[in-house]
Amino acid sequence: MFENLSEKLQRAFKNLRGQGILTEDNIGEALQEIRVALLEADVNLDVVQSLIEHIREKAIGHEVLTALSPTEQVIQIVRDELIAMLGKDTARFKFASKPPTVILMAGLQGSGKTTTSGKLAAWLKKGGHRPLLVSVDVYRPAAREQLKVVAQSVGVNLYEGDLKGEAAGASLVERLAKEARREAIMSACDVVIVDTAGRLHLDAELMAEMQRLKSLLNPQEILFVADAMTGQDAVRSAREFHDKLALTGVVLTKMDGDARGGAALSIRQVTGQPIKFLGTGEKPDAFEAFHPDRIVSRILGMGDMLTLIENVEEKLDRKKSEEFAKKALAGDGFTLEDFRDQLRQIKKLGSIQSIMKMLPSVGPFQGLQQAAENVDEGQFTRVEAIINSMTQQERMHHEIISGSRRKRIARGSGTSVQEINQLLRQYVQMKKMFKSMGKGGGMQRRLMGSLTNMRGMGR
Repeated sequence: MFENLSEKLQRAFKNLRGQGILTEDNIGEALQEIRVALLEADVNLDVVQSLIEHIREKAIGHEVLTALSPTEQVIQIVRDELIAMLGKDTARFKFASKPPTVILMAGLQGSGKTTTSGKLAAWLKKGGHRPLLVSVDVYRPAAREQLKVVAQSVGVNLYEGDLKGEAAGASLVERLAKEARREAIMSACDVVIVDTAGRLHLDAELMAEMQRLKSLLNPQEILFVADAMTGQDAVRSAREFHDKLALTGVVLTKMDGDARGGAALSIRQVTGQPIKFLGTGEKPDAFEAFHPDRIVSRILGMGDMLTLIENVEEKLDRKKSEEFAKKALAGDGFTLEDFRDQLRQIKKLGSIQSIMKMLPSVGPFQGLQQAAENVDEGQFTRVEAIINSMTQQERMHHEIISGSRRKRIARGSGTSVQEINQLLRQYVQMKKMFKSMGKGGGMQRRLMGSLTNMRGMGR
């Protein structure tokens, strides 16, 4: 999402290189570029002006550190101001002193409220809670069925309730909400997530219903679900919801899209409420707590190594990874079966591009990111299909794969003999590379070569 903004900010910082000191003139040029970059990213105008003034004051004031270069000074100041703008610390999630905790999900239709309710339930379940989902959207025909499907996919409890032929309206909405809370107590669920009705636009009827639900349930959290792709429209909607309901936090969805990112940088300042979660994809686990410092690091091209490390620890089998590393760096190397298992492990982390975006885009990692852009994700599927079409003996001893065996493997995997030959050549090269790494030296250069070679793998 922040690629364009990051590139423009890097350009502004680059123009400061070579300057001996920060002056009104050179900082003014850099700030103008930063201002344009933020506005083009759809950041709220008032937020941009306030941010630029704070940066200007610190850049040419007494807080400048003489030990740093002008570029480093400005980057540090911009980083600090962006983190302050986004709320500094990771927002805490509120729980009731006496269960169940009630979470009211608010937002316009199409923002991803129902899917986000399921993701939040999965996140809470992973943290040891027993969430219960309920839909009080009695107006949209498929809304309740959609939440049922979502609840089944993440394996959490759902309260459906009996509509009893009642007409859709306030009394039915309130009855379902009360029954769901009672059901949570009876079934020992400590969190109730209420998926509310949305509208295509804000109206008095929607707000009145939300206010009645708030009064009835006394929720610990009222989370506004905003589609980051809608930019400043999401910010305006959040402000209006907050004025009427006193939101406790925001969830930004579709952060994996190609939106300009302005909503993420504006919504905290405009509403005064923290962003608590990000939706980063379609899968149930594509949901993460919002860490202001990590997001700012991504924007400034510094990467997000902490999130990458957390993903690795959570999704990868550490024992298998260590065994593979030992084999790969040892004299005999690793087999095609080991290689296939590692491909499966890597796929758990997401796409190569998403992984590389968490690495710094400057310095020694810059080339890795550029190479990752050329990797065809479909190649991993083809490579796995090829290895799956081999016999156990062939996977363990690649050298026995003769011409006739290659034809059989190609037919079984739906690929060509040329693709089999390409894979085997690159497999041998990778074995040699890892052996060489085991002897020390040239780590980054070899990793670069490995990633570049992956472009043609399976072709």
